[in-house]
Amino acid sequence: MASSAKKGGYPDFHEHLKKLDEAGLLTTIDEPVNKDTQLHPLVRWQFRGGIPEEQRKAFKFTNVTDSLGRTYDMPVVVGALSTNAEMYSIGMGVPVEEIGDKWNEAMANPIDPVTVEDAACQDVVLTGDDLQGDGKGLDGLPVPISTPGYDCAPYLTATNVTTRNPDTGTQNMGTYRAGLKASDRLAVRMVSRPGGAEGHMHWEMYKKRGEKMPCAIVVGCPPSVAYMGPQKLPVGVEEMAVAGGVVGEPIRQVKCKTIDIMVPAESEIVFEGFIDTEYVEPEAPFAESHGHVALEDFNTAMDVTAITMRKNAVFTSIISQLTPSESSVIKRVAYEPLYMSHLQDGLGIKGVKKVYLHENLTNLRRILFIQFERGVPTTEVWRALYGASSLAAAIGKYVVAVNEDIDPSNGDAVFWALAYRANPGLDAQVLKHRVPYGPRDKRSPGGEDSTLLIDATLKSDMPPLALPKKEYMEHAAKLWESLDLPPLQPESPWHGYSLGDWSDEWEEMAKRAAEGNYMENGRRSAQLRRNDVFPNTSIREVPGNPFEDK
Repeated sequence: MASSAKKGGYPDFHEHLKKLDEAGLLTTIDEPVNKDTQLHPLVRWQFRGGIPEEQRKAFKFTNVTDSLGRTYDMPVVVGALSTNAEMYSIGMGVPVEEIGDKWNEAMANPIDPVTVEDAACQDVVLTGDDLQGDGKGLDGLPVPISTPGYDCAPYLTATNVTTRNPDTGTQNMGTYRAGLKASDRLAVRMVSRPGGAEGHMHWEMYKKRGEKMPCAIVVGCPPSVAYMGPQKLPVGVEEMAVAGGVVGEPIRQVKCKTIDIMVPAESEIVFEGFIDTEYVEPEAPFAESHGHVALEDFNTAMDVTAITMRKNAVFTSIISQLTPSESSVIKRVAYEPLYMSHLQDGLGIKGVKKVYLHENLTNLRRILFIQFERGVPTTEVWRALYGASSLAAAIGKYVVAVNEDIDPSNGDAVFWALAYRANPGLDAQVLKHRVPYGPRDKRSPGGEDSTLLIDATLKSDMPPLALPKKEYMEHAAKLWESLDLPPLQPESPWHGYSLGDWSDEWEEMAKRAAEGNYMENGRRSAQLRRNDVFPNTSIREVPGNPFEDK
């Protein structure tokens, strides 16, 4: 039933920007910035310039120009959804550590949207001649080029592409790239591989019917809805209902002006139109999130029938392409808790401490780590490895199990675990017939990929890590600071700890040495002299040694 109720209590995109500004997470640039050559490269530097994630900001450009010398009244915002975890937390309305629980709760308790008649996203309506010609329609908007030097056109990136299942009537939102082709035409790339875009499934249905597919592309909307596009919800689950579960109330929606699709009433801009199901046309090159340039393929085209927007609309774009990026942070912060829930609640595996999707350069999908507490049975480790590799079709080309003392974000620590805790002949398995992601390996039959599972957890007790104990390193750090030496940035591991193979006798010997009483240890070893033992023989291998069970 239609309603004209006032806006709900959840924040729209404008209110989200205000919260980011108050939190010191929004940088406003009033100087002229060229959207075709400067805008995205400027924001990109905070991902490739050694700036820690927590110091990344959203950028608002108020004086946008282009390479033809045109200027735009509409501001462009980049990086406002999830440049870092704190930003995502503000958008979700809960602390970072509760985001996973909030996702699980929202998916278990969706709230259907409420339909309204009057919506801010339809303050301005462009149709017919308003969409035709230079400087009109799509060409009149400040759509940035994401990767100058490689991209073939400006692209819509912060999208919630909305389509409807013609059989069930359920709607789906997905984040798909959409490149400008003309003032009233877009190329829309929906993933067609198994486990890919539900929008492509809808396209196949309309193609069988011989009908064009109605489609609405939302750019800029309440964060709770915007976060839905990149997520992989089960087929048939409506994103706006889950978004309602996130905010605890119905999302306001309105029917599009020229097609039978519902969109968030507080959207910034909505592109309405029909996607051709008979013809496809070349699309790209466009730098993609797998970290390479996606080369020219044939993809679907959308004829735009209307552009609607708020009076004070802000054009929203995201940093995607090579990771880390805004796109990968959106996925990482949500996906990792979902994997934890899958392993712990879905499969009942005990001892899992954390799931870590490697982000830098690899874009989360290729390398996955599972951290375990010590002593978890090997059978449980392998159940987790198999379970994690099967949850998503394209996630998990390399799945590695490590103990909780290994920091997966530290490549050296990972190599350490592989070097000393994994035997390739015993602790690795290859799974074939996996869905590929990224540039194709032409050697692979049928274009398939494979998965390598590795158990790099401790299989038995090992000697301690060869670093001074924690208390000595902490005391030394204070001394370091007092000497006015360069600031320390501790890397894990930064102190020694026991890995199980360490006796009380050796503990006392080390304590005596640190106290200056090493000669007592020498007297002890003198009492254990032998003439029947070859050098390098372990003391525990000799009969009568102090470590024998009495």
